[in-house]
Amino acid sequence: MSGPTVALRARTAPRPYRRRPGARPAAGPGPAVPGGAEAGGRDALLDAALTETIRRCGATTGAVYLLPADEPVLHLAVLRGLPAEFIAPWIRAALASPLPVSDAVRERRLVWSGSQQEFARQYPRTAVALPYHFALAAAPIETPQRCWGALLLLWPASHSAQASPLERDLIGAECGRLARLLAQADAAGHPFTAPARPRVLPVQRPLESLPSDAAAAFAERLPGGSCSLDLNGRITYLTAGACELLGAEAEDLLGGLPWQSLPWLDDPAYEDRYRSALISRQPSAFTALRPPDHWLSFRLYPGEDGISIRITPAGPGPADGPPATRPQAGPVSRAGQLYQIMHLAAALTEAVSVNDVIDLVAEQILPAFDAQGVALLTNDHGRLHVSGYRGYTPESIERFNSIPLRAHLTPTVDALTSGVPGFFGSREELVEVYPDVPQVTGKKAWAVLPLITSGRPVGCCLLAYDEPHRFAADERTVLTSLAGLLAQALERARLYDTKHGLAHELQQALLPHALPGIPGLDVAARYAPATEGLDIGGDFYDVIRLGPTSAAAVIGDVQGHNAPAAALMGQVRTAVHAASGAPPDQVLARANRLLCDLDPGMFTTCLYVHLDLAAHRALLADAGHPPPVLRPPGRPARVLDLVPGPPLGIDPQARYPVAEIPFPAGTLLFLYTDGLVEARGVELDHAIAGICEQLDRVPPGSSPSRTTDGLLARARADGRHDDDIATLLLRAAPAAADPRR
Repeated sequence: MSGPTVALRARTAPRPYRRRPGARPAAGPGPAVPGGAEAGGRDALLDAALTETIRRCGATTGAVYLLPADEPVLHLAVLRGLPAEFIAPWIRAALASPLPVSDAVRERRLVWSGSQQEFARQYPRTAVALPYHFALAAAPIETPQRCWGALLLLWPASHSAQASPLERDLIGAECGRLARLLAQADAAGHPFTAPARPRVLPVQRPLESLPSDAAAAFAERLPGGSCSLDLNGRITYLTAGACELLGAEAEDLLGGLPWQSLPWLDDPAYEDRYRSALISRQPSAFTALRPPDHWLSFRLYPGEDGISIRITPAGPGPADGPPATRPQAGPVSRAGQLYQIMHLAAALTEAVSVNDVIDLVAEQILPAFDAQGVALLTNDHGRLHVSGYRGYTPESIERFNSIPLRAHLTPTVDALTSGVPGFFGSREELVEVYPDVPQVTGKKAWAVLPLITSGRPVGCCLLAYDEPHRFAADERTVLTSLAGLLAQALERARLYDTKHGLAHELQQALLPHALPGIPGLDVAARYAPATEGLDIGGDFYDVIRLGPTSAAAVIGDVQGHNAPAAALMGQVRTAVHAASGAPPDQVLARANRLLCDLDPGMFTTCLYVHLDLAAHRALLADAGHPPPVLRPPGRPARVLDLVPGPPLGIDPQARYPVAEIPFPAGTLLFLYTDGLVEARGVELDHAIAGICEQLDRVPPGSSPSRTTDGLLARARADGRHDDDIATLLLRAAPAAADPRR
């Protein structure tokens, strides 16, 4: 908000009061962005474009996220309509995170949520930290060449739960306009870059809209009191009646936050009502006790540039009022701290591996607490081991590695062994306690948080700041609570990584280490695990030499993603090996009877191919497996229409029809598991058709390994895959050709 603020102290002689010297402004453009006037001019263009987009779409809040070309993380560049604190956990959004802007960019679509219920269903983790009513849209800002970022828009709770076709078209057009602006700057050699902190645009209030003497007198004649807050929650206007009811002078209130200026309003529930009104743009109300026995009613009426509040005496309220202690000012308000803790707790429950925990700390905890560096250290056989870090150079972080816990010479060791966190707001404070610690990282403030679970130290989290930082009491409490959540998540992640590593080693031991070289047959096989954070799978492949001019190829998928699935995969491979040489239907029938006898509680899909390289033909039998793709020489690729039998391990009397196809020199036969073609947001027929199209583009004589890598890369780029992938590419070659893989 710009322009003077007004306060009325006396009913008989109203006069304007401007903000007292030293008071924080109601709203500002945010911190300056490095880069000089040229960068500032570019930023002004983006700021103006966002403001116009918000106006055209009728939204109350808007934000632009930028996507660097070399990093899969969205960075909040500019925000209008809300304080940056409200969305502090999402200043950086990894593309893999379950967030509206991430989904919009990753899936290249408009994400719409028209109600609190829908938002909680779509994004439960985020809804924990934003339990308010609003409508939301997120859309990618993209050109045919690349995606530049995302647009985020919010509407009041009164907005329709569904976006109209016209509204969707308008959002798309605005994203196109923003994309052209970003692309033109990049083409001119002056690309937009996200600032270290997002710019928060002020909502300008015309000077003529400020209270005149007549309007001020009108407000003063109303019973009770009136006051106004800007978008940051700071008091910009007071009547004398409001000062009387609040029991304070206007000079002590103007420019401050109510819950910090008035001790008896220091309750997160009251600040939460302000947040609710500002985000939902709906009136809100609460009753508070002004000691010793004055109950006051507060009614909040939000608008585009702030909130108007009516204060009136209330009847007797609850017997117990909120605590009346003045908080120490911190970088984050208390309600914001509570919601950040809940959001981070929900996010940490989804962290599976140690890498997940590290990524979460870097993506959400650093911006939420305004830190620039983090290192996560774990206790590894009596020494500190750096499990991950951000904001440090590899050379500087190496000094934290392999420090023995018995040497109480560093804050990280002391915090871990004593269980007491350390907070050092400047280099001088650190040197005072640890004079021998070398200053080589360039950081100027640190929070050292021991990670202890079940009374046992598991690690240490080091947050670092580029500038001196005062750790207020509230912030220390929040960081200490956060350390407990991190410790539990880290312990779970380490156990998972151990279990996953053992299962992965088992699976790798059961897969063939090398495929046999067979004259007249070129082979390329690949195995890719599921998207990081999921268990291993039971996908397998094999090529078996049957004679000088014959071979068998098999691919399968055991149900499940765990160690039993990997073990069963080894049993299926053994059963197929033992039966190889028999007709394909008999091979599958024998393996099926074995699995039915074992009764593992899991089924297996399998495709078996008998190759007669001398006769240039192939016999195939399918046990519920996805159909292979065939590309004959000089002809387009097609999906083979096989008649499948049931998966192995279901019906001991199952039969498996055999199909015969020609397999002359130059023929490509591609076998795969369902993980290659099944992904979120990708249609199965479209994915299989894409395999055919890609095989059609393979030039004659191309390396099977390169072809397979291309097929796998395309599938992984189509979306998040929750299943592992096995592929096997067979190419018939002249018998004299050297075998290749």
